[in-house]
Amino acid sequence: MKKLTSAESTITINHFKNLLESEGIPTQIRNEHLGSIMGEMPFFETWPQLWVVNDLDYDRAKQLIESVEDESPTMPWSCRKCGERNEGQFAACWNCGASAD
Repeated sequence: MKKLTSAESTITINHFKNLLESEGIPTQIRNEHLGSIMGEMPFFETWPQLWVVNDLDYDRAKQLIESVEDESPTMPWSCRKCGERNEGQFAACWNCGASAD
């Protein structure tokens, strides 16, 4: 098992986990609930971590994470189907599920 990445947000870590597991790469999240002891430990040590279960998947997982980080849109968009305003990182409308494309 190898540590792949950590992030300030559990949302980011879960997004990465979902991405990798959709590609058949099993992962595990650690430190998911350490935010409550922030201040007792350095803040970055309490961030959730994403670990790859199989060491052989590490390089592929790293590539997938880096490709997502590079492509992540930042501009908000409005859904063509229901008109709901969505944050840029979402590929589908949170309200109706319609694709951003």
